[in-house]
Amino acid sequence: MTTIQESAEYLIKSILPENANVSVNCRNDGDTTIIEITALPEYIGQLIGKEGKIIKSIRSLLNLSFPAVKYLLEIKE
Repeated sequence: MTTIQESAEYLIKSILPENANVSVNCRNDGDTTIIEITALPEYIGQLIGKEGKIIKSIRSLLNLSFPAVKYLLEIKE
């Protein structure tokens, strides 16, 4: 995994079931990379976790792996 998109996609698809229809897209907005996660509503709850612990863990892993990259995670239905 050489890019932040590949890493985010790997982490997200590892958490959700195999048959989950989820897509991870990246776009640049100036010096910030915006990672858009699109999933069905029943999978968004699994992705966020109780009190946001899972999504916070994903952000922590991405921060450790790519410290020089500024990014935002956006979750959409």
